[in-house]
Amino acid sequence: MDGAGAGDAEPEGEHARGDRARGERGARARGEQGEFVQDVTGRPVWRLLLRGLGVFLPGWHQPSGALRVPGSTTAQRTYGFGPPAYLDGGSGFGLQLPARRRGLEPAREIYVRGREDPSFGIVIAGPAAAIGTRIVDAGELLRYARRLTFEELFDTADADSVPYAVRAARAVENVVFLDRAAGFGLCAELDAETRTPLCPLFVRLGGRAERTVRAYGVAAQPVRSQS
Repeated sequence: MDGAGAGDAEPEGEHARGDRARGERGARARGEQGEFVQDVTGRPVWRLLLRGLGVFLPGWHQPSGALRVPGSTTAQRTYGFGPPAYLDGGSGFGLQLPARRRGLEPAREIYVRGREDPSFGIVIAGPAAAIGTRIVDAGELLRYARRLTFEELFDTADADSVPYAVRAARAVENVVFLDRAAGFGLCAELDAETRTPLCPLFVRLGGRAERTVRAYGVAAQPVRSQS
């Protein structure tokens, strides 16, 4: 019995040393790549991002977390963050686009969560110029997503489809926009308490050769009323 116990103890020590070594390597990796934003990956918009990547970019390496963007512009460049994205402390990420275009029809997938009081999410894939404005913040992206949701669900041959399409558009709370050609994506969500739109995620999309996706996140907090 004692011999068996001593024999069991040795592998546990090896496992512990192995775990410590892996932890040290992980800490060094995090130090090289940046700090992860812990509260982003548990939110519905993160799950929608992963689902959208699987649909529109199959085979691309999905991110395991979202990197926190440092405040300094120089440090941001070191982490690969920069134009067309910008960071607004109040509403998260945004885009400054070189142009806008009308008449574009990006692909889209609509998802529903819940039954009695459903929440809608939409993944849009196409040129960001289709959004129709050169400055894209959370509010603009959410408005565009709601318009696409209405257009997708409204049947011109069925007047009864109007109420459902309107309700669905108003219930859009999570949006993922992926512009593969330009190599980036932007994600928006509606704050559950204040109903304030936020963009907590920006992604860099690698080319077909590397098929990488790097996500950047912010734990953006809306300004809450003190009254």
